[in-house]
Amino acid sequence: MKISLITATYNSAATLASCLESVAKQDYPNIEHIIVDGASKDGTLNIIAQFPHIARLVSEPDKGIYDALNKGVILASGEIIGFLNSDDFFANPTILSQVVFALQNKEVEAVFGDIAFVDREDLGRRVRYYSSKKFNPARFAYGYMPAHPTFYTYRKYYEEYGCFKTDYRISADYELLIRFLFVHRLRYQYMPLEMVIMRAGGKSNESLWSRVVLNREIVRACRENGIKTNFLKVSLKIFSKLREFFFVPPSK
Repeated sequence: MKISLITATYNSAATLASCLESVAKQDYPNIEHIIVDGASKDGTLNIIAQFPHIARLVSEPDKGIYDALNKGVILASGEIIGFLNSDDFFANPTILSQVVFALQNKEVEAVFGDIAFVDREDLGRRVRYYSSKKFNPARFAYGYMPAHPTFYTYRKYYEEYGCFKTDYRISADYELLIRFLFVHRLRYQYMPLEMVIMRAGGKSNESLWSRVVLNREIVRACRENGIKTNFLKVSLKIFSKLREFFFVPPSK
């Protein structure tokens, strides 16, 4: 099976090389890596040119990251689709092989795993660990979702159930996962595996106002898909989230 891996970039020169290197080192032989660039003005395109494994490159203005990811889905020709952010990288060279192995089980329609967060200036210093182990669809109402950068499913489900809604600023991935896992009940498997390394400090955490927008959009995503919740219920996840900073397993 071919995996279409989609990376959206915009002025990503500072972090992109580690992302692309981690894809080039994957031991799975059938990867279609698609880069959707928002017309970067730094050295992003020069870095991309150094990696011959890249199958498709689009560089043009877009309407934000979710618009860029949707372009990638449309271009994808693989049976399986996944995403890797431009400032993230795979935890080891076997990740995609393990994804394909799991999806070869006919009872499994989607998979996801865990993420480790590292200091942006010191990639060897782990600061947080997000495990998807305890996820179940009922937890969407409380602001929990499986780690989206570890989510892989079949392209046919994007064609059938739709892509990312571009009128969300931060939480279109949350809404999409609700549609796939709660509304349409895809049969999923949690992979007890550290799959992706992320640099800490993403858009959803960059300010208090970003957190407010995030939680408002989570509430909206739930309500649009038939899940009863409220802003307070979603906001209370901050307390359990603290555990992610205090219980950080060492790198393997």
